[in-house]
Formats: sequence, C-alpha cells, structure tokens
Amino acid sequence: MQSIKLKSGFEMPALGLGTWQLKGDKCREAVKKAIELGYRHIDTAWIYDNQEEVGKGIKEAKIKRENIFVTSKVWTENLRYEDVLRQCQETLEQLDMDYLDLYLIHWPNKDVNLSETFRAFKKLVQEGKVKSIGISNFNAARVKEAKEKSEIPISVNQVEYHAYLNQENLLKTCKENGIVVTAYSPLARGELFDDPILIKISNEVDRKPGQVALRWLIQKGLVAIPKASSEKHIKENKEIFDFELSSRQMNDINNIQVRKRLVNPGFSEF
Repeated sequence: MQSIKLKSGFEMPALGLGTWQLKGDKCREAVKKAIELGYRHIDTAWIYDNQEEVGKGIKEAKIKRENIFVTSKVWTENLRYEDVLRQCQETLEQLDMDYLDLYLIHWPNKDVNLSETFRAFKKLVQEGKVKSIGISNFNAARVKEAKEKSEIPISVNQVEYHAYLNQENLLKTCKENGIVVTAYSPLARGELFDDPILIKISNEVDRKPGQVALRWLIQKGLVAIPKASSEKHIKENKEIFDFELSSRQMNDINNIQVRKRLVNPGFSEF
C-alpha cells in the first residue's frame, strides 16, 4: 500500500475505505474485510453514526492499533473549543481507541472563528489524542484562512474530487501549502463507470473504469477513500497500485468536460 508523507511528519495510506452511509453489521463487516484484504486506512465521522461499528470491525480484524490509520471528523455545529474537545472524546470512546491518526473539521462554519477550533485541535495533539489535523470541504480561500489561523500544521483537506469534479485550482492551492487532498466520492457514486473516456482507457490497460478513476487520483497525488461494502468491490478498489496511466491517458481524463458536484448541503460555501 502506497503512503503519502503528511506535513505533521506522519504517513497516510494513499487508499482508504470510506464509510459514509455504512451502518450496523454491514459497516462492521466491511471494515473487517477491508483490513483483511490489506487496507490500512479507515475513514469515518461523528455525524455518520457508525463509529462504534468501525471500531468493532477494526478490533475483529485483529490488527495492531499502530498499523491502522483512522480518520474522523468533528461536526460543523461543534467547532467551539469545548465542543471540539467533548466530541473528540466521544469519538474516541465510540471507536474504543486512545487516539485518532487524523482529525478534521467536517465542514467550515462561518459563525465560529477558526482560531478557536484550531486551539482545541492543538490541545488534542498535545494530549496525544490526535496525531494529525486537517479540514474538509474547504474551498481555496478557506484553505488559506485555515493555514493562517492554525498554530500547528494542517495536513489534509478532504473534499469531493473525481473525474466529473476535477478541482485543479483547489488542488494547486493545497499543494502550495503542503496540504494533502483526500478525495471522497472518488467514483462519483458510480456515475463514472459508464463514462466513454474511462471505458476506453480501461480497455487499454485491462482494468475496470472505477480502477482507472482511482488510479488517476493517485497519480495526481491525492488520497482516495472509496466507499464499498462487498468483498468484490473492496478488493477491486485496492488493485490500483500495479499499473500506471500514460500522460495521454491522464490528460484525457483531466479534459473530461462533465462538471458535476454531488455533495452540496445548504450550508456549504461552494
């Protein structure tokens, strides 16, 4: 499994299992199976209401805590200092863990000064409850503001990113500031599977269109966290590290003209 070095100094696996909308036994079993198949990065969030199942799945896979990278997120309504500390503790209890590898602001909140949130993040890092910090769903202007407001390095910005939402300017801003971009919904909820350009390239490299879409992200320097629950799809998504796309193939995907955002709640600033 390929990894990316974060600004905090820690390593983050380039592929993870997304767990949004996975609940109950389905979630627990998917996490367990992913780890057994070689995944070392699991992504969850307080608002997903599945952290207990994620924790159980990790434990059932019988992997040492230090060998798995776990990301969670604090909800947008809980970004004040004490609320951040309280929700992080609740997250750790639900996961049955002593620390998080990465803790993110799930969505920005214009009513809370980022300095207050990052002050809480700094305390969590100092206490050993969080190793790396980051943001999620931050546009380029918000990324720059976050960097100015945080006293400790911001390692990651997790955003919707796929071939139908190729956010080159945001990626450039993050790279300039040493921030790794994690792509959620990297397969555009399956819409990419029928794309003619991806199908053409998948035939050229003898892979599935979804594998091509994920490989494109990895070669652009992103981390990808596709959601999957079946063993077949979990396994397929992982088989992207033993082939490469050519410059022409990368450019063909870069130049796909479809622009579609799938996640856009009413409180977002996109």
